[in-house]
Amino acid sequence: MKVIVDLGVIPLGTGVSVSKYVAACHRIFDACGLKTRLHAFGTNIEGEWDDVFAAIKRCHEVIHEMGAPRITTTIKVGTRTDREQSGNDKIRSVEEKLKSKK
Repeated sequence: MKVIVDLGVIPLGTGVSVSKYVAACHRIFDACGLKTRLHAFGTNIEGEWDDVFAAIKRCHEVIHEMGAPRITTTIKVGTRTDREQSGNDKIRSVEEKLKSKK
């Protein structure tokens, strides 16, 4: 099943910057062949359910290996069965509506 996930991973006990942990996760997503879109407070990930969640698990493992004693993660998950839809499709739909005068 295809899934779009909005992921926010926050290592605790590591200081205030999280960019090196986010970069480590993105390397994992890239290695897994997942489509990602970084945004200011997280990452959108697209792919097959099992692949995406295996990569998220691996992110936790790597962040712990990097020295984070705790991690808190927020995950929003979207699936649909009526048709395929990418994150870009969703964004394009809203942008088209913003261009119309209605």
